[in-house]
Amino acid sequence: MVLTKHDIITMTTMTSPRPLLLLTTAATIVSYNNCNAFTPPTPHAAKYSATRLHVSNGSPDAPKTIEEDAALQWGLFTRHHALDGEWWGKWSTYNYLGDLEDSCVAGVSLQPNEDLNAVTHTHRILSSSTQSDCETCFSSSEVTTLPTIATYSPESLGLRHRCAAVGMVIGPSVLKSGAMSTELVLRHGDGRVRVTFQHAPVWERGVEPGSCPPQGLKLYRAIVSKEKLRPAAEDTEGTIQGPPSADEEKSSPPAPGNPRFFRPVPPFNWHAKWAGTSWTWGPQTGDRGWSIQEMDEADSWHGRPTGDATSVWSLRLPGGVLIQCPRVIVGGMAGICRLAWMPEDAGKAGTVEDGNTAKLLRIEASVSALEPVISEEDENLMVGFYPPSLGSLRTDILEKFGMLENAS
Repeated sequence: MVLTKHDIITMTTMTSPRPLLLLTTAATIVSYNNCNAFTPPTPHAAKYSATRLHVSNGSPDAPKTIEEDAALQWGLFTRHHALDGEWWGKWSTYNYLGDLEDSCVAGVSLQPNEDLNAVTHTHRILSSSTQSDCETCFSSSEVTTLPTIATYSPESLGLRHRCAAVGMVIGPSVLKSGAMSTELVLRHGDGRVRVTFQHAPVWERGVEPGSCPPQGLKLYRAIVSKEKLRPAAEDTEGTIQGPPSADEEKSSPPAPGNPRFFRPVPPFNWHAKWAGTSWTWGPQTGDRGWSIQEMDEADSWHGRPTGDATSVWSLRLPGGVLIQCPRVIVGGMAGICRLAWMPEDAGKAGTVEDGNTAKLLRIEASVSALEPVISEEDENLMVGFYPPSLGSLRTDILEKFGMLENAS
């Protein structure tokens, strides 16, 4: 499936969730009990294990009012993502089999105004295939600026966005095509990693599509972008700096605190002792701050690249990136979307990075969809679906402090 301009826009473009997702086929109003659902996959719920999580200062981050929550979210958004500059990266599209189908170079601008009370969201796409001596820069004439996607305010940001420390989730939301989009973002220094999972309606084998409401949402593609914050303005030669590259990192190694995207990351690097902080959010519990002193095996999902069950779709990418999500999302069962990223390795002795510790960032979001809306007049009659919803969010910021025992 080719990534079109429409797809690029809709990746992050629903300004607000739909109030009610109604089926547009002739089978809009059907008996809910007459249409079999998928056999539920192996449970993959957001259960926190016995990892030693200690509340920091009595959970100081939990806002008490809607206004306090909006102010907290706006502060995180403008501190970590809506910055002066553009996030340039190569948007790579992977299909259900994990094959790379398409890619394009694009920049995401989240430009705050002078008063920091509004952020304008725009995209710029590299529209020319002209080769240049500089792999990370190109002429401004080769760039197409798309119409403004959205303008966010502290009051409107929470309609689709939720921030937790350096992590952010956008969605889940319904695209114009009818697919569901869930986007996860992690920021470290002058770099970010974004992944967008898109699930489309499917029916059981033997069931005619459209003869009854969708019985599940199956992953059909994932879009991944490794991004670097670049100046929004052109330089004196009229060129724009684009996505990070291996040559750039080789000639100008990133300073400690910034990610290195183009480096080998052996699989055993994931298996270590990690400690740090965690930010969790739930509709009932609100925002909580935690201290992770040690992580046990059950909670170390980043060390299990294929997931905990066959119902998990996963992909491990170069540069220390791991993504996981449900193969199929069904009604009545939450699905977990995950992104883990190791932006930095431990510094080598005698170098400028000496003393720097390896970093691990993780984000996971619980999403629910296909929750039926039952007729008030007939409990056996379904009239549509509620919009997909975010059930929980967790971001971990970790550093390596040792090696695991009896691990090779």
